[in-house]
Amino acid sequence: MSDRLLVLVRHGQSEWNLKNLFTGWRDVDLTEQGVTEARAAGRKLKAQGLTFDVAYTSALKRAQRTLDLMLEEMGQTGLPIVKDLALNERDYGDLSGLNKDDARKKWGEEQVHIWRRSYDIAPPGGESLKDTLARTLPYYVTEILPRVLRGERVLVAAHGNSLRALVMVLEKLSPEQILKREIGTGVPIIYKLGADALVTSKLDLAA
Repeated sequence: MSDRLLVLVRHGQSEWNLKNLFTGWRDVDLTEQGVTEARAAGRKLKAQGLTFDVAYTSALKRAQRTLDLMLEEMGQTGLPIVKDLALNERDYGDLSGLNKDDARKKWGEEQVHIWRRSYDIAPPGGESLKDTLARTLPYYVTEILPRVLRGERVLVAAHGNSLRALVMVLEKLSPEQILKREIGTGVPIIYKLGADALVTSKLDLAA
C-alpha cells in the first residue's frame, strides 16, 4: 500500500490580497510574489521527494495557476487535474471587491469583524465559514477522501477558507479553533492518513 497522502496548499498571494480587498469568488490573478510563493511550494514538495497521482483545485484562476506553477516545478505537468467550485473561496457577497478599511467605515469595525471571524454569520449576500464548510466537506468526503484511502497521492490547491474546512475535519478542530487557524499563502501542509481516514502524521512546510 502506498502512502495515503493528502497535501493542501493555499494559493499564492493574489492581486487583491495585496490591495487588502475582499476577494471571495472574484477571479483575480496572482501577484509576482504569489507566483514566487507557488513556485517555492512546488520546490519544497519536490525536495520532499513527493509525486502525485491526481490534483484538485477550485474554479478560480489564482488557485489553478498556483497548482500549475507547483506542478511545473515538480516536473509533473501531465498530472490529471479536477477543477470544482466546491473548493472555491468563501463568497463574501456584498463585501467582494471592497477594501477592508472601507468596509469598516461603511458597516463599522465590530460588524466587519463579526463577518470575518464568526463561524456562522454571513455577510450580506455571501457565505459564512459554516456555509463554506457545508459546500466543501461533502465534496472532500465523496470525491477526494476515497482516492486518498485507495492509496493515491492527492494534491489540493485551493483557498484559505475552503482549506479551513478540510483542516477542521483532518485535525478535529472546533469552530472556535478553526477561526483562529491561519493558513499561509503558498505553504504546503502534508498529511498522511490511516485506513480509518484519521491523520497519522502532519508536516507543515512553512519554514
